[in-house]
Amino acid sequence: MSDLLRVLAGETPERTPVWFMRQAGRSLPEYRELRVGTRMLDACLTPDLAAEITLQPVRRHRVDAAVFFSDIVIPLRLAGVEVEIEPGRGPVFAHPVRTASDVDRITAIDPADLDGTAIAEAVRLTVAELGDTPLIGFAGAPFTLAAYLVEGGPSKEHLRARAMMHADPESWAKLAGWLSRVSRRFLEIQRDAGASVVQLFDSWAGSLSAADYRTHIAPHSKAALDGIGLPSIHFGVGTGPFLADMKLDGIASAVGVDWRMPLDEAIRIVGPDTAVQGNIDPALLQAPWPVLEAHVRDVIARGRGAKGHILNLGHGVPPETDPDQLTRIVELAHGER
Repeated sequence: MSDLLRVLAGETPERTPVWFMRQAGRSLPEYRELRVGTRMLDACLTPDLAAEITLQPVRRHRVDAAVFFSDIVIPLRLAGVEVEIEPGRGPVFAHPVRTASDVDRITAIDPADLDGTAIAEAVRLTVAELGDTPLIGFAGAPFTLAAYLVEGGPSKEHLRARAMMHADPESWAKLAGWLSRVSRRFLEIQRDAGASVVQLFDSWAGSLSAADYRTHIAPHSKAALDGIGLPSIHFGVGTGPFLADMKLDGIASAVGVDWRMPLDEAIRIVGPDTAVQGNIDPALLQAPWPVLEAHVRDVIARGRGAKGHILNLGHGVPPETDPDQLTRIVELAHGER
């Protein structure tokens, strides 16, 4: 069993496993070369291309896991929702979901009907090349998907999405419940094709109050993961005020921690029997190696208080990152530096 799977099984391996969110992508010159002339969502839905991009950082950095190259809006695209990734902006939806009739329209689509053929083929191609290295499948959490859908694109405060929770809680619950099933179906497709772990990624949960998260979000995120049959990681950005809730009543095998909270403090909150993932500050990837090295060693030291620790960033790899910095971190975690 790999060190990463051992951590998620409740063990504490001698060597700290490490992977990086967004390790497959913009920071790698081989990725940029491969992507020339191909739109983001098209790349995600081209099996051999998605598999190759997934494998690139494993070859280069020797990380302890691959994370499937895709995008959190892909399952919505598979459901027939009109969405495009605008360079420099992010996902943009042709028809935002803002009224009860909008919610009725989109939730009439059955998540079971998602055509996952391209995704499953990409996962199978990837797993065939990975050997003993596990593949992490992933999906966006219901709130983050809802935030994009309701706003129509990226937003800093997600005011429309948060307003819907209180102005029309019935429509909100219907939308979030549907998105939970969409995410669950996307994870199942990856699981059935050979993924060994899944991660639910809640980019925008930090805009919520603890009360709103517990009432309007946590039940839907829990439903996306409950009974999935694989070890699971639940990660959100800015979730310090409700970090204990990110365990989803014990459904999540590990809780991801962003860079804002010292890892030992996070461990005190989630408890010593819960594995944690994180939490190198992505900004420090731009620092001189001695500065970054000291920071990584500090994160590893703080992580020893947990039952298991997966070294990762507190968010994704910035596109301007020098790939050699990531390789050095892996070597450090593996005791090679």
